[in-house]
Amino acid sequence: MKTNQIPLEELARLPKVMFATPSWSGNSVAYFSDRSGRFELYLMDLSTREIRQLTDGEAPRGVRAGFVWSRDDQFIVFCKDRDGDEQHNLFRLRVTTGAVEQLNNDPHSQEYAIEVSPDNARLLVASNRLGQMNLYEFSLVDYAWTKLTDFKNPVSSAQYSSDGKLLAFVCNESANLKNADVYVMDVKDRTMRIAFRVTDGSQDTMADWHPDGVRLAVTSDAAGCSRPAVFNLKTNETVWYGEAGVDESAIAFSHDGEWLLTLQNRDATLSPMLYRVTTGERRELRLPPGLSFAPRFVLDDAKLLLQHTSASRRSELLQYDVASDTYDVLLSAEYGSISPDVFVGDEYITYPSFDGQSVPALLYKPNGIPDGIRLPAIVHVHGGPTAQYFRGFDMYAQFLVDQGYVVLEPNVRGSTGYGREWRDANLMDWGGGDLEDVAAGAAYLSTLSYVDSERMAVIGGSYGGYMSFIASVKKPDVFKVAVPIVGISDLSALYDESMEHFKYYLRQQMGDPDEQEMLYRDRSATTHAEQLRAKMLILHGTNDPRCPIGQARLFRDRIAALGKTEGAAPDDDFEYHEFSDEGHGSSGDAVGMIRSWRIVANFLGRRL
Repeated sequence: MKTNQIPLEELARLPKVMFATPSWSGNSVAYFSDRSGRFELYLMDLSTREIRQLTDGEAPRGVRAGFVWSRDDQFIVFCKDRDGDEQHNLFRLRVTTGAVEQLNNDPHSQEYAIEVSPDNARLLVASNRLGQMNLYEFSLVDYAWTKLTDFKNPVSSAQYSSDGKLLAFVCNESANLKNADVYVMDVKDRTMRIAFRVTDGSQDTMADWHPDGVRLAVTSDAAGCSRPAVFNLKTNETVWYGEAGVDESAIAFSHDGEWLLTLQNRDATLSPMLYRVTTGERRELRLPPGLSFAPRFVLDDAKLLLQHTSASRRSELLQYDVASDTYDVLLSAEYGSISPDVFVGDEYITYPSFDGQSVPALLYKPNGIPDGIRLPAIVHVHGGPTAQYFRGFDMYAQFLVDQGYVVLEPNVRGSTGYGREWRDANLMDWGGGDLEDVAAGAAYLSTLSYVDSERMAVIGGSYGGYMSFIASVKKPDVFKVAVPIVGISDLSALYDESMEHFKYYLRQQMGDPDEQEMLYRDRSATTHAEQLRAKMLILHGTNDPRCPIGQARLFRDRIAALGKTEGAAPDDDFEYHEFSDEGHGSSGDAVGMIRSWRIVANFLGRRL
C-alpha cells in the first residue's frame, strides 16, 4: 500500500474550472479558472477554441457566486465579496476591452446577479438590502434600484420571459415551510399570481421560459421525487417527464424550443436527459460513467456544453454533438506531475442505520491494503443538510486516502437525491436520526477487516461541522477525534445572528426558535459540551455570514470553562484556528485550501 504520493500544494493548485456559462448567442463560453494562481474570468470561442483571459486581478479570490451575460454578449456582470463575507457587490466587465466597472458599493447586503433584461438596460438582482432576500431591478444606465417583490420569505430562481414582459420566480407564502410555488409577474404593472402549484407543501420550482413565452420548464416533488415538467400558463396544462421514483430536475429548453434538457439524479450520479417537447421522446446522452453537470445548449442547439468528472478523474469541459451522440473535450483536466493513477475509485454502498433504513454512501480506501493492516477511518459529513455527495472527483477524499485513511461519505437523512421522504426525514430532528446515521457509518466501518475501530474521526464543514460538533458530545464513545470546520455549535445563537433568508431556512428545518426552544437547546453541542471526550480541531473563518465565527468561539469558550485545555501537546484537548481572510470556507482558493489541509493533516497524524 503506497501513501503520500500526492503533493498537497500541487494538488490544491491544479487548475479548476467553475461556473462555465455560455453566452446568449451560444457561440462562446466564459468561466472562472485559477490556472494563473488565482481565479480569473476566461472566454473561449466555441468555434475556434481560442481562449482569452478577461480579468487581471479583478475577479473574486474565492468563487461563491456565478455571473451573467448581457443579451448582446458584450458584457458580463459578476459578483465579488471581501475576504469571504459574501456581501457581494456587482461588477461589469466589457468583453472586448476587459475594462471592469464596479456598479455598486453596498458593504452590508448580498447582491446576486440573476439575469440581464432582454433590452440590456436592466439587471435582475436578488438582494437582502432591505432585510429579506427579494428581487430588484438595477438600471445599467443610471444605476438606480427598483424593488420588484416584497415577500416576507426569500425569493429565488427568477427569469424574464423572452420579450421581457413577464418575470417568473419561486417563493412561498404558505404557512407550510416545506412549500414552494412558481409566481409570474407582469414587469410593467407589478401584478403577480401563483402560476404553478401542485399541492400545498410540495416544492414546485421553475428553470426556464420556453421561447413562446407561454410555457415554463418546472420541477415538482409532489409525487415523492422531483419530476420535470412543462407547464402552460394559458391552459394550466402540465406535461410530465422523467421516471417515477427517480429524482430528476428541469434545466433548460433548447433555443428553438424543441427539446427540454433535464438532469437525472440516480445513485449519486447526475445524467443529462433530452425530451422532445412535443412527443415526450427521451434521449439519454452517450457519456462515460461518472458525474455530468451544468449542461447547456450552444451553437444553435447543435451542441451541448457540460462538465464531466468521475471519482478518479478531475472535471473536464465537454462539447456534446446532439446529432451524432459524440463528444470532444474543450478543457482537459490537468494533473501537473501527479499521475492520475494514484487517485482511487469510489465504491457506492449502503449500510443499515438504527431504524432499519439503508444509508447510501461513498467509500474510499487506499489501493492494495496488505492483509492484517488496520487503518484509521473518517466519516466525512457533507454540508446542507439539503445537499449530497456525488460520484465525482473529490479532492479532499483523495488527499485523505493518500494520507492513509479510509473515508466514508454518507448521504444521511436530510440529503437530497433520494426523494422527498429521505430529504425531509431530519426536519425538526437535526442531531437525531441524522446523527444516528453518522454513528451507524462508524459502525459499518468497524466491520471492515482493514479498519481500526479504535481510530475513528468525524469531519465536516457547515452542517457537516454541526454534525462533527454534535457527534463528539452526543456520541462521545464513537469518535476518537472530531474536526468541525465552519460548523454550528448553538442553534439559538445561530438563528439570532443569521440573515433573514438563512433564518427562513432554519425555521424550515428546525421550527421557530421560540416555539422549539427546548429542541434548539437539546440539539446544540454547547448544551452537552461536558460530554466531550474526543480530541477536537476547530477551524473557522472570521467573516463567515452563514455560520458566524461566534459558533466556534462559543464552543471553544464553553469547553475551556469546563477545564479543557487548548494546545497541540498529547494531553491537550482541543486545537483552534481562526482565519481572518476567510468566510464560509476557502471556496476554491488554493492558498486557503493548502493552509487548512496542512492543519488537518498534521492534527490527524498526531491524534488519530
